[in-house]
Amino acid sequence: MTNILVIDVGTTGLRAAVVDATLTVRTYEYRTCQPTNPAPGLAEFDGAEMATKLLDAARTAIAGVDGPIAAVGITNQRASTLMWDRSTGQPLGPGLGWQDLRTVGDCIMAKIEHGWAIAPNQSVTKAAWLLANTPGLDGRDVCIGTIDSWVAWTLSHGELHVSDHTNASATTNGLRLVDGSGWNTSICDAFGVPVSTLATVVDSVGVCGNATALDGAPPIAALLGDQQASLIGQGCVRPGRAKITFGSGGMLDVCTEGPTPDGAHRHEAGTYPLPLWSVDGRLTWGVEGIMLSAGTNVEWLCDDLGLIGEPAESHDVASRCVDAGGVVYVPALMGLGTPRWDYGARGTLLGLTRGSGREHVVRAVLEGVAHRGADLLDAATADTEIDIHTVRIDGGMSRNPTFVQALADAADRPIEVAPVAESTTIGAAFMAGLGVGIWNDIHDLDDLWSPSRVVEPRPDNDHAAQRARWSTALDRAAGWYADLSALDF
Repeated sequence: MTNILVIDVGTTGLRAAVVDATLTVRTYEYRTCQPTNPAPGLAEFDGAEMATKLLDAARTAIAGVDGPIAAVGITNQRASTLMWDRSTGQPLGPGLGWQDLRTVGDCIMAKIEHGWAIAPNQSVTKAAWLLANTPGLDGRDVCIGTIDSWVAWTLSHGELHVSDHTNASATTNGLRLVDGSGWNTSICDAFGVPVSTLATVVDSVGVCGNATALDGAPPIAALLGDQQASLIGQGCVRPGRAKITFGSGGMLDVCTEGPTPDGAHRHEAGTYPLPLWSVDGRLTWGVEGIMLSAGTNVEWLCDDLGLIGEPAESHDVASRCVDAGGVVYVPALMGLGTPRWDYGARGTLLGLTRGSGREHVVRAVLEGVAHRGADLLDAATADTEIDIHTVRIDGGMSRNPTFVQALADAADRPIEVAPVAESTTIGAAFMAGLGVGIWNDIHDLDDLWSPSRVVEPRPDNDHAAQRARWSTALDRAAGWYADLSALDF
């Protein structure tokens, strides 16, 4: 049996899974790896703890199957940044998570002084902060990398300091030339980040070294950012195919196979360009849109309001009413991303009456997240001029029947639900298999995609009226904190 090992490092935990040539998960190991928040707006992680846990999870997953591992695929949260000593392999200070906001001021100054649109979630200001604020760096030979680099370094006993184009992109990393051809020396110099500290950029697909820390030293054959891996795992590898991952936040990605963009800036409707994968030096492009909070809103119903005991209960409660009774919820607990990009917007509950009950509020929250998903689709359609006929979804909320039906109604499109909630694992496994010849072409995925179910819009769905009311609700939620709403990265 062909075995492929996938290491998938998320924001709050990491997974190791062994996947076979039918893209079936044979063994699965999960380890929590929570970031810490030493102050509001700060998000740090322990690189040494991550390394220990990923090796333990990988070895345990491998032990659960017969036969050798043919290839290793790595997929990861993007933009989180770590610095370590090249000689000892020890992390130097904390890693800075993608959510960390300590460099907001640096991003504002970059726009004022240079006209660069750099967001605090990108790696560039995180790398600069680590270099400027970590004591004892004199004379040290340091490496700076994103999570894919750290995982490859760990698996290879320090032989590899590599990253791929999906992690080292102008959009995600901020230190790269837009076309992916090299590091942007102007930005590196301005922020004091030596190119010598950065990773060698390799293709997303192809053997770049060996995982000598594992039995048999299997080849590392794929590196991918998590959203790109999810897109591939759902078979969205032809122009016009789109997926949305509904986790804590929501991420829309659309394959366009368009030309190399002329800049990393956001398009007019709020999506932005990014490389989806690279093979033999050729980058395939797409666009991405972001919902800053998705499943977080359901967690809020549980942990803060106490309206439900666990997220899965939201379906049972919401299904007790046929509609939300005029209640509308805008899920802007952290502001609004695509298309409005309003960091000062806030969660808004409208239309309450004396007859509004628990079930109406819970249903309104699910419907609000669904409408934000439809916003992402509208933005992608406007920016790419591609007609997206169906949408594929994964993530925790894809298991919720009430939510999925609300999404089909709000988007007025069929929704194809992924057979596994975490499609990142499937995408990374396929690309690693492609890298060692198990598959011959990325379009082999066409025959491997099989949704768990397809949900159509309801026949009586009044889409136009729904969306008109939703637009009014968005206007009410916008600009609550004017100073934050004025920020634009």
